[in-house]
Amino acid sequence: MKLLRLKLHWQILIALVLAVLLGYFFPASVKGLSWMGDVFLRSLKMVIIPLIFSSITSGVTSIGSGRSLGRIGIKTLGYYISTSLMAILTGLLLVNLIRPGVGVQLGFTEEAAVPEGAQGEISDIFLRIIPENILDAMARGDVLPVIFFAILTGFFISRVEEGYRVQLTTFFEGLFEVMMKITMFVVRFTPLGILGIVSREVARNADKLGEIAGSMALYMVTVLLALAIHATFTLPAIVRFAGRANPLKHFRNMATPLLTAFSTASSSATLPLTMEAVEHKSGVSNKISSFTLPLGATINMDGTALYECVAVMFISQVYGIELTLAQQMIVVITALLASIGAAGIPMAGLVMMTVVMTAVNLPLEGIGLILAVDMLLDMSRTAVNVWSDSCAAVTIARSEGERTLVR
Repeated sequence: MKLLRLKLHWQILIALVLAVLLGYFFPASVKGLSWMGDVFLRSLKMVIIPLIFSSITSGVTSIGSGRSLGRIGIKTLGYYISTSLMAILTGLLLVNLIRPGVGVQLGFTEEAAVPEGAQGEISDIFLRIIPENILDAMARGDVLPVIFFAILTGFFISRVEEGYRVQLTTFFEGLFEVMMKITMFVVRFTPLGILGIVSREVARNADKLGEIAGSMALYMVTVLLALAIHATFTLPAIVRFAGRANPLKHFRNMATPLLTAFSTASSSATLPLTMEAVEHKSGVSNKISSFTLPLGATINMDGTALYECVAVMFISQVYGIELTLAQQMIVVITALLASIGAAGIPMAGLVMMTVVMTAVNLPLEGIGLILAVDMLLDMSRTAVNVWSDSCAAVTIARSEGERTLVR
């Protein structure tokens, strides 16, 4: 029973080790375990649509409520959307250049179906975003129109009269809480799901483990290199040229929050330290930091969005599927839109991965491969998420005429 008291990431790590050992040394035994992986994947599919819809609707509603958006809010949202998009495109460029999954033969049995309209012109993507029937889109698990409809719903809820707004806001917040409870329940069984998925794939590919390990190492290098470029070039350039501040001085001020984010892999747990450092060391006013940082912890996931893009492209390469430019744009748009509400979701990386893979109809079994090296990457992308939030606070403070301490 002590095993159940371990933190979830340790349980997942133990499950991964057991899965590799069982799949390699006792391949016949995995037939009795594979059903756990199937149940886990079906459970994830079950919660994706209502979770994403309720999360994004309640998130957008809270952003637009109280007529609080104003100039600072528009600047903040513009920054978060822009930096997330830059992060995703950085990851997309590197994964297409390095191509870490090409040539790896894993013997997956499922074929990846191509979603309708995904092989046409890029303009077809925008047609896919707007559903003819939102209930039909939900039933088919078509996440792109569901995300779009959720953003519209949240935006216009904040603009109806107060009585309706309060009722609808309360309803979607309550629905989100219910879906969070269900998701947490499903997530608790992640170790069993991973045990079933990974042991089956290891048993199928026992003679190729060396090749797989080499490919996973190259995949990790790709993700870490993309995160490093975004954290050390893109974000500091924004602070320097848009915020007219000193990014190196600000980075030194953020040492404690960034180390905490890296070690805990939790943006929420780091938020108090981030606010303290941004206000008292970098000199940003409470007016700016109290708006930009909690909002960033809710909707700004540069590192995670980048990671999802690279991971999905890597899985498609492993499957031998060459995604067209239009399909890659679907990956970019889905990762960007899904990141708006995913920060409040338990194991957001896993849920976002499922959403993006579903958008281009890749088999979800590939998730087991990715989770094998997720711990280090999770710590790294969380640190990038927090660093981006803090850079937003400094940049927006400077744009509002604040002197700060990092000029």
